Amino acid sequence: MQNSCESISHGRGARCAVCDGKFGLIRHYSWRTPLCSQKCVDRFKARRAGDASWLAWLQVILNQPPRTA
Repeated sequence: MQNSCESISHGRGARCAVCDGKFGLIRHYSWRTPLCSQKCVDRFKARRAGDASWLAWLQVILNQPPRTA
């Protein structure tokens, strides 16, 4: 069991959440997620939008009343 001060990335520097690249002089954030470039910000937002549309579609399917024969 890990202590509260230990983490998975302990021992290595912080990395971009999308491409796992190193940070340069400028660090971008989206939803409190550190990202290395504007390109990664756009990819992160597109992925979140895709996840949201898929979950909305799933919710519509699950909320339909059962069909009777």
